[in-house]
Amino acid sequence: MAQNFDDYELIVVDDGSIDNTPDLLAAYTEQIIYIQQTNRGVSAARNAGIRASRGSLIAFLDSDDYWLPDKLAIQAAFFDSNRKAKICQTEEIWVRNGVRVNPKKKHAKPSGDIFERSLSLCLVSPSAVMLRRELFDDIGLFDETLPACEDYDMWLRISRRYPVHLIDKPLVIKNGGHPDQLSRQPGLDKYRIRSLFGLIKGGRLSHTQLSQAAKMLKEKCVIYAAGCRKHDKEDEAVYYEHLADL
Repeated sequence: MAQNFDDYELIVVDDGSIDNTPDLLAAYTEQIIYIQQTNRGVSAARNAGIRASRGSLIAFLDSDDYWLPDKLAIQAAFFDSNRKAKICQTEEIWVRNGVRVNPKKKHAKPSGDIFERSLSLCLVSPSAVMLRRELFDDIGLFDETLPACEDYDMWLRISRRYPVHLIDKPLVIKNGGHPDQLSRQPGLDKYRIRSLFGLIKGGRLSHTQLSQAAKMLKEKCVIYAAGCRKHDKEDEAVYYEHLADL
């Protein structure tokens, strides 16, 4: 509501919260579209918001992040000036446990063809993204079978076909470090492996992309299998070692 761009609809998806979220939002019923659902995960929450939206441009704001006031205006202007662009993101300010930190070099956001660099780790922040709604008709919605790394999966599906543009200005405060963050859960690579496997089997990658994805799948499977064996999960280790050889 602090945005200096006022041509938007604000959709709040309450994915089964057990705090006083409904009471807090009661004062804003005329300014927001409020969706309540049983807890089904981040993908289902985002998809519910997408389905309820009517705008031609869509942006996401995760519950622990903040937009600076110019965020929507600058990105909307970018799309007005770049009619062929399908998706863009902005730079962001990282805060961990209340202290500003500098992202590591490996987290530097590329612009344009980001597919290969995005295979090893997610380089797109959901709260920094704006995209054309029509993109979901082509790519599909977030994968609701993935309890985490659903954004990694989405950006790979998009970047295999379209450039992801970067607005080189920090317009998002990414607030992290708290213990219930999804990104702090152990064993997340198994969801990235599932995403890579589906992408490879989908048959829509170019020859170069297929080679890049297969190489990354093997690397992640080998590392994850070693972790499974370290924790005496022999059957799981054998499964991922086998997957690495496909």
